[in-house]
Amino acid sequence: MDLSVPMEVIKGKIYLIRGQKVLLESDLADLYEIETKNLNKTVKRIIADSRRVHVSTDE
Repeated sequence: MDLSVPMEVIKGKIYLIRGQKVLLESDLADLYEIETKNLNKTVKRIIADSRRVHVSTDE
């Protein structure tokens, strides 16, 4: 069984914000088929907060 996500789907979820290519946490959670809050818990455990980008609603 092929569980891979087509590249077009992934590329469509990448945004250019402040000159950086980013994938929103909600889109990443959807790709992994998990809740956003569970993704955030995992990311917080393994990645320093200084490496995460916080984006305002206006951006």
